[in-house]
Amino acid sequence: MNSSLKARFAQLGQTEAMPRVESGSPVALLIEWQGELADIKTIPAILALSRRWMPSLRAKRTIEFVVEHRRAFIHVPKVDSTDALAEDLARAGLKASIVPDAEIDVKATRQRLGLTQEQFAVRFGLDLDAVRNWEHGRRKPDTAARSYLRAIDRNPGAIEEALWGP
Repeated sequence: MNSSLKARFAQLGQTEAMPRVESGSPVALLIEWQGELADIKTIPAILALSRRWMPSLRAKRTIEFVVEHRRAFIHVPKVDSTDALAEDLARAGLKASIVPDAEIDVKATRQRLGLTQEQFAVRFGLDLDAVRNWEHGRRKPDTAARSYLRAIDRNPGAIEEALWGP
């Protein structure tokens, strides 16, 4: 590095390390514009995410995506308080909502559709043993399976059409 650049950096002085939350749990969020584009304060929004252990570059790209597309689904690695994060993002002009990851009652969905376990498994491309294990509580669906099962629960016709055609 040449000496003039070193001197210019020296004039800037020391930068302080960004304080990060000490503990917390990962959270999936939907971040959306709260008002108008002009109301979004990008730097405070990036800092709010970075304080929760999201890498700075990823936080920057996330906020850029929100600015361009109005919303983004994100994973925040270490959230101490969802209320505190929501307040930080609200001050930056963004609304944060927790993405639900609730359990799905596979048996209730299947029965509502009037299907046997075998029919349900075949119709939606699932393993019959997995359906049986989920219904009897021997196993829980993983994240991807829960998402798929929620989609089946909400719109079984669309899932069937996507799998088998009109």
